[in-house]
Amino acid sequence: MFHAPEGSVILPTRVLACRILAAASLWLTALSLPAVAQSDDVTLRSYDGGVSLSGTLLGFDGEFYRIDSEYGELTVDASGVSCAGVACPSLTDFVAELRISGSATIGRVLLPALIEGFALREGYVSSREETGPDATLYTLTSTETERAVARFYISSTTSDSGFADLLADEADLVMSLREIRAEEAEAARDAGLGDLTEAKWSRVLALDAMVPVVSSQNPVETISLRTLTDILAGRTRNWQALGGPDAPVVLHLPTESSGLAQSIGDRLARALPEAAEGQVLRHDSQEALAASVAVDPFGLGIASFSEIGLSKPLSVDGPCGFSLSAERGTIKTEDWPLTAPMFLYLPARRLPKLGRDFLAYTASEPAQNVIRRVGFTDQAVEDVPIAHQGSRLANAIAVADGEEGLAELKRLRTELAPLNRLTLSFRFEPGSTQLDAQSRANVARLAADIEAGLYDSRTILFAGFSDGAGPASANLVIARNRAEAVRDAVISAAEAADPERLDIRTDGFGEAMPMACDDTVWGRKANRRVEVWLD
Repeated sequence: MFHAPEGSVILPTRVLACRILAAASLWLTALSLPAVAQSDDVTLRSYDGGVSLSGTLLGFDGEFYRIDSEYGELTVDASGVSCAGVACPSLTDFVAELRISGSATIGRVLLPALIEGFALREGYVSSREETGPDATLYTLTSTETERAVARFYISSTTSDSGFADLLADEADLVMSLREIRAEEAEAARDAGLGDLTEAKWSRVLALDAMVPVVSSQNPVETISLRTLTDILAGRTRNWQALGGPDAPVVLHLPTESSGLAQSIGDRLARALPEAAEGQVLRHDSQEALAASVAVDPFGLGIASFSEIGLSKPLSVDGPCGFSLSAERGTIKTEDWPLTAPMFLYLPARRLPKLGRDFLAYTASEPAQNVIRRVGFTDQAVEDVPIAHQGSRLANAIAVADGEEGLAELKRLRTELAPLNRLTLSFRFEPGSTQLDAQSRANVARLAADIEAGLYDSRTILFAGFSDGAGPASANLVIARNRAEAVRDAVISAAEAADPERLDIRTDGFGEAMPMACDDTVWGRKANRRVEVWLD
């Protein structure tokens, strides 16, 4: 299978190409070359000579031509046509090229490591060349023929620039530390790039997280997200509000154009008031931010979990007494409230086969090892026995409400005691039944593992949970409905799975095991989840 932009014509094989073109002969009789030929104009002719198409060559992936004709963008099977024109590529010396633009964090650290890992696994030799201040070229060469087989052009700037390059047809893939904006998605649809809000047009390469950090000289150890939001909004400006010294809070933040800064705005505070700007220091890199906070006794930064450096991370707490720390496990399960998926967006058009192979590699187990090695949180599924979840059970016991709450908690303990929790969870967008970005990636990952037979003859339990708002009986129903919805999404995605080998169940435990306090939006979001347990 392959994809093409919405509204484009797809000609996948020689026979199909000829049939489709023949059926359109009434329109194609008017087709001819422009009066003034351009250097990138080509003419594609079927081998029987009956049909020809002319247009501007937009790309060639080694198997298919992509041209801009008077009928719109067409994708034509190279095996069914001949190509005439100066821009026609060589079919024997084809070199796959991928232009990748966006987040510098991904482009300078994560993506090069994945490209090198892919090359090593496929038996290619990789070479790196710095072609500009923010530009890198990776060339992969065959060890057998000593010919170049692929070139990766990486532009490491910002998430904003990556989407702009995609819209200008100057990038094939976008690296982003945030989800695509509504206006960017609309522009992409208008440009024929497809609906990039759909899960199939994005990949979560790895996981990172936003973490509040201070200097080791600062006595403060925890902060609530409400207080953090108040500091960002300028409503709280002194460390005394956090039990610290009588001194102003100096904020250290990434540059406003960075994907991380935009994520901070999306998740915590939309904008900083002018009155607070005097106490805000902006940094061009995460490394510089963490280093500055480490030597500033009154500094408070929001750093990437992967680049905390010598600064001290703060735990997040709430008035109900729950506390969470940013750790690899809590980021994987999305229990940490400020997870930051690292995205790769692709347009709704066909990539070269080597490019598709590279994308498949990024989700593989070997790639997860590479991701861990360079300091990011991988997405390899792990299991955690209930015996290692003492703090969660302790929190649940502390807030259990009356005999009914204790009875539900006892039932939970009985049902889950023989099982292990998998490190992928499913959570929802605030005020929505739609899964969030990390959860959508988890659907695809779990479905792929089921298709591969990793859970054959084992019981998979989708366990739904809710927040504590509303009657307990209603929350129990909501939790069960969520579990069933996630189960259905995973089964639907696992098209090649053998249902006879699967034992998939659902259950709902309502508000029995909260992860956070219900007094904030993020706390309620953390509690509204579906976990996966395995026997």
